[in-house]
Amino acid sequence: MGKTQTGAKFQGVLAALPPLPCTCANLRRAARAVSRLYNGELQPHGIEITQLTLLMTLDRVGEISQGNLGRLLALDSTTLTRVLKPLRKRGWIEEKAGNDRRFRMIRLTASGQSKYQQCLPHWRRAQDRLRAKVGDETAEQLSGLLAKVTATIAEG
Repeated sequence: MGKTQTGAKFQGVLAALPPLPCTCANLRRAARAVSRLYNGELQPHGIEITQLTLLMTLDRVGEISQGNLGRLLALDSTTLTRVLKPLRKRGWIEEKAGNDRRFRMIRLTASGQSKYQQCLPHWRRAQDRLRAKVGDETAEQLSGLLAKVTATIAEG
């Protein structure tokens, strides 16, 4: 069959994905799979999980500097700027200068709050689907482990 696997044999490999030798690669593979699940639920509403995560975070924290938002989400400045751009363009967030002109303060607009509320049931459906697939206990453990890993690595 060569290097290309097809049919039942390939499906068997997918059913029992082997761990990769790199922890980062395993995390990224899992993140892509989970993102597809969430994006599938959110797609009809014209938003992706990366964007909804920002709306969700802004809903929880209120107004926040772009730097602090990046630190909270473990995003570098370039990536955060790129992800914020379509939210600003759609009128879901607004930015204003902070006390120091180098700082940008970001918050949800009424339109952003409305979009967030509109998407919550679909986000919950994705949450429920994930929990149904991996189990509640595994989902809780995973959330705890990922928070611990993120905090530990962010500390430097």
